[in-house]
Amino acid sequence: MRYLYGAAHEQFPPDDLLRQAVEAEDAGFDGVACSDHFQPWWEPGESGMAWVWLGAVGQATKRGSIGTAVTPALSRYHPALVAQAWATLEVMFPGRTFLGIGSGESLNESPLGLDWPPPGVQLAAMTEALELIRRLFDGERVTHDGRFRTKEAYLHTRPERPPPIYVSAFHEGAAQVAARLGDGLWTLADPESAPDLIDTYNGACEHAGKEPGEIVLQAQFSWAEDDDAALEGARVWKGAQPDEFYTDDWHDPRAMQEHAATTVSDEELEEALILSSDPDEHVERIKEIERLGATVVSLMNVSGADPHGAIATYRDHVLPRLRG
Repeated sequence: MRYLYGAAHEQFPPDDLLRQAVEAEDAGFDGVACSDHFQPWWEPGESGMAWVWLGAVGQATKRGSIGTAVTPALSRYHPALVAQAWATLEVMFPGRTFLGIGSGESLNESPLGLDWPPPGVQLAAMTEALELIRRLFDGERVTHDGRFRTKEAYLHTRPERPPPIYVSAFHEGAAQVAARLGDGLWTLADPESAPDLIDTYNGACEHAGKEPGEIVLQAQFSWAEDDDAALEGARVWKGAQPDEFYTDDWHDPRAMQEHAATTVSDEELEEALILSSDPDEHVERIKEIERLGATVVSLMNVSGADPHGAIATYRDHVLPRLRG
């Protein structure tokens, strides 16, 4: 079992997140995954540029894997630029990079002028982007005319090892794409949805005649000296809980925050996140995630009360017990 440290660009400024990443490696996390957002889910918030930040993290840390959770493959980034960015990261930090990829949210695409498409179009765009990235990683000179266009696009700097691609899936179609074009599945550690998605992914891998890759299950945690502070420090994350924010045309962080405040209760937030001052609670909740079928657990630190104290708590009391 590997444990990734999740760096929340929506909640913390990039310089503080860089400190967190270094501390997380020293604490025993196996790598760092960061959100890739143009906007936060609420205001006021943060939104550092993930790709720039990953270069700094690779230089500041020594051994852990680094990548995004996840980069959108819809319109904000052309797939050829995604391929170029990750080829560059892998050349600089060989054997350490991964690319998490998904279909994005209106929150991050619409501000750049996109008319938000229906789910079927989102899935088709992600599939097309993955196919292009794979071809570029393979050294092809690609001319393509589709949703994305290329004219003899070619990666002149390519690493010996293409970075593994973990595909974000919230529904069956994306899990099938993950099996066909990805090196693993990335989804939320939700006991209601994760088992079916994992089964779909494994079945699609078998149908394709390939071994399943990594199963990355993502959760968020907030630690503080007392439970009330742990909850309060993570309360802004109500802004990311409504399902409709991931599928419908919601792109105003202020409106999203107001909507979430009236529809998401504290009890629902406590169920969705790991919120506790007790390290034993964190250990047990993470073990429950492992039992869902994870090979990698990505743990995003949303401890707004004391993010660095939370890392120290995981160093001293949580990770040793998980590995014990």
